Amino acid sequence: MAYRGPANRRPIRGSARSGVTLSRDEHGVVHVDAADDEGLYWGMGYAHALDRGMQMLLMRIIGQGRTAECLRDSEETVEVDRFFRRMNWGGNMDAQVEALDEETRRVCVAYCEGVNDRLGQRSPWEFKLTGYRPPPWIPADSILLSRMAGYLTLAQSQAEVERLFVEILHTTLEDRLIEALFPAGTDCADRNLLTRVRLAERVVPKALNWACPPPILMASNNWVVSGAKTASGAAMMANDPHLEVNRLPNVWYETVLRTKEVFFAGMSMPGIPAALIGRSNTLAWGATYTFMDAVDSWVEHCRDECCRRGENEWRPLRVRRETIKRKKHEPVEVTFYENEHGVVDGDAGREGYYLATRWAPAESGAASLRAGRRMLEAVNVEQGMAAIAELETAFNWVLADTDGNIGYQMSGLMPKRAPGWSGFAPRPGWDSCWDWQGFVPAAELPSRLNPEEGFIVTANQDLNHLGSADPINMPMGDYRARRIAELLSSRDDHDVESFRRIQLDTYSLQARAFLDVLEPLLPDGPAAQVLRDWDGRYDTDSVGASLFEDFYAELRLEVFGESGFGAKVLKHLVSDTGVFIDFYQLFDRVLLDEGNAWYGRKSQSECFAAAFERAAARPREPWGKRNQVLMKNIFFDAKLPKRLGFDAGPLPLPGGRATPRQGQIYRSAGRMTSFAPSVRLIADLSEDVLHTNMAGGPSDRRLSKWYTSGLADWQEGRLKTLKA
Repeated sequence: MAYRGPANRRPIRGSARSGVTLSRDEHGVVHVDAADDEGLYWGMGYAHALDRGMQMLLMRIIGQGRTAECLRDSEETVEVDRFFRRMNWGGNMDAQVEALDEETRRVCVAYCEGVNDRLGQRSPWEFKLTGYRPPPWIPADSILLSRMAGYLTLAQSQAEVERLFVEILHTTLEDRLIEALFPAGTDCADRNLLTRVRLAERVVPKALNWACPPPILMASNNWVVSGAKTASGAAMMANDPHLEVNRLPNVWYETVLRTKEVFFAGMSMPGIPAALIGRSNTLAWGATYTFMDAVDSWVEHCRDECCRRGENEWRPLRVRRETIKRKKHEPVEVTFYENEHGVVDGDAGREGYYLATRWAPAESGAASLRAGRRMLEAVNVEQGMAAIAELETAFNWVLADTDGNIGYQMSGLMPKRAPGWSGFAPRPGWDSCWDWQGFVPAAELPSRLNPEEGFIVTANQDLNHLGSADPINMPMGDYRARRIAELLSSRDDHDVESFRRIQLDTYSLQARAFLDVLEPLLPDGPAAQVLRDWDGRYDTDSVGASLFEDFYAELRLEVFGESGFGAKVLKHLVSDTGVFIDFYQLFDRVLLDEGNAWYGRKSQSECFAAAFERAAARPREPWGKRNQVLMKNIFFDAKLPKRLGFDAGPLPLPGGRATPRQGQIYRSAGRMTSFAPSVRLIADLSEDVLHTNMAGGPSDRRLSKWYTSGLADWQEGRLKTLKA
């Protein structure tokens, strides 16, 4: 794209740096025009602080474990702080800042200067209510936020399901049932050893969900198509990250960046100096989470603040003591025990067996910032794949360029483990053969360039077959990926409109698979007729979608309830964890297999029929009435009167767990959350624009006209155009 000045855009007052101009277009999106890279990153930092200063500072406070000190003092927020102190994302920070290459350090410093120049002019008024005076933004703060974004509900979901597996081993559930549900976990699990482990609190405490401004990240779709399958003859890219949308402001920040050599239109994340998803002059890229297993646990035999190695050697654990300050109460002293396997989950002063858990990128950050910078320099798919492969957090990246190439690259630090260990089940920490041996080279991770079929789809499914390593042992269901591939295969003249329709598609292959079993069993009657007539779409006016969801819930209870986990435990897993949200295909595989061990006293047909009978007795209502979301301000968390306008909705949300237009709403630890397309991007590389819409608006300022300016277009699926 050719460089253009800020014509037809309104300059932003107060932004002053030689060679840099900030302006807003008609959508409120900030454009940064700069003479050089340093000016570009200064402008990005200034724009982030201008429109999302509250969001950035709030995330930093929580990531530092200072919520009770700086915001609100309660037992709940102390638990939030305890969790973040335990994760220790502020650790090893000096080494990571020192590890930045000269060019990345230079632009990071410029970014921080932009943030601080704006915050020096005006700090978000919300913090005046709490008495918090924010210190300057520094590169370490950006690394902290990148670690948070990489773990929370991404790697965290893997940690939670692995912990669930250990907890299940502590029950009386038969081995054959556990093996049927977790085939990836039983390859080398030692149940006798794991039942000796003292289980402390949950990996993620319920209190973590207090007004949680760190982004809840999870599912996403992205795909690229070669010119052989497009109307324009050029490659195309689409991406719609499915994140928590019941929040204001949005997780993402939309911007246009421009120098004489560089152009970028797309999404960044406030606090992080990187162009994350979108397009440049010649290259478009998008991301989904890959469900790489980058979290492992080991069983540690501990006593007297030591851990055993071999048969009789005892080595001191690293002891980290921290103080959680409180606004209204005495400080709380917390102690954590650590070794090369991570943080011990328990009091290592008491003899016993405990889990120690480590996340591979926990002390990283420098390479990720470097990868983000290099993406703006990449001019084609191969260069983009090489750059993004350095990112330390696990993602699926699809790329397309103006030469017609398309590609896929997985990023992330995959631990190099002992042969035969997938990483799912904990192994003995005292046996060094189970220690990590570094990380798998990026060249062995799944990737693909210009496939014969002319398109690439990722939607959190298993992609191990595209690499020599097997980083995924617990993927999300493949229903969305199969549906998108089906739609992409159906024509060879794709354009922006056909991509938009795919992003808005609400058809569920999951529902179709279950209905194939259920329909022959349906009795006569109005409820049965609703399902017979249902088109499998989760549209807001669909009664069939609501009835199917009632049936699906009753079927889970029928099969996994009283004779398995127990009704109370199942209810907890459904309502207070992400297990059934993230890993529903684990359970679907059991439910759709009529010969599975979980069908014991009753056959599959009997269970399906009983579940439908109970579902049919429930009141019926349209999906849009049941599936509604309230978009809450992340600072006030719906505690202010609705008339003040800090919150929006409730809004009906089309789509379900297995539809391309994902629309999941659920409660977790007493807090309502959601997964839906937080933003939509479409790039046709035959044109010099990017098509987008976003759930919310550019600004986190309630009185700004840009607070919710994009919400109506997002609801209706209307795309705007970002131009050079």
